[in-house]
Amino acid sequence: MSGRYAFNKSLKELRFLFCQTSSHSDATRSFLNRAYPTMKKNNPYVPILIREASGTQPTVFARYELGKEKQEILSGLSDKEIEEKITSLVKQ
Repeated sequence: MSGRYAFNKSLKELRFLFCQTSSHSDATRSFLNRAYPTMKKNNPYVPILIREASGTQPTVFARYELGKEKQEILSGLSDKEIEEKITSLVKQ
């Protein structure tokens, strides 16, 4: 798993937005509880921001060099599908 979360050098920030209580954010919360320590350990200088707001649709944003940003909606995905989306974002 640790190699999966070795971020590309062009990644400058990874930002998660989700609701802290709703069921549609359960998989995102589960993924972060499991994967955040490994992501942070392997990438200590890349900010991984976690933003919780009531009623927010689970989403992840990846900000790269030169101000480029990509967004993925995580609503309705399983923990494994979220992991695949994150892996594709951090490897680009």
